[in-house]
Amino acid sequence: MKVIVDTPIWSYALRSKHKGYEKHIAEFENLILDQRVLLLGPIRQEVLSGYSDKKKFGMLEEKLKYFENTPIIDEDYVTAAIFSNKCRSKGVQGSHTDFLICSVASRLGSLIFTTDKDFLHYKNNLPIKLFKFK
Repeated sequence: MKVIVDTPIWSYALRSKHKGYEKHIAEFENLILDQRVLLLGPIRQEVLSGYSDKKKFGMLEEKLKYFENTPIIDEDYVTAAIFSNKCRSKGVQGSHTDFLICSVASRLGSLIFTTDKDFLHYKNNLPIKLFKFK
């Protein structure tokens, strides 16, 4: 099964000073080796936005080219809005990007790999599944 890897996981893997996330990084590397990683354009943007140094930005941009953007279709935006409204009606707040991730994951039947605790609340209200690693 394919896995949408959220920004925090990318950040842990790209910045070596994140102690305590070694298992997350190892699992991410396994997903890459198994060619199961999905990358959405908004996540690519968030990852690249963390690099203001032009040289580091360029190096990262080149590395990320290995992962093509998973298509986001018009229906995903509508579903993301529906998901947002549904969660808000249950008292659960979230970002537009988070709900877009949920929408694409739902459509594709993929898992979401993240450490963002908000997704624990989303999964109780939306048809999404989170990636659980060993």
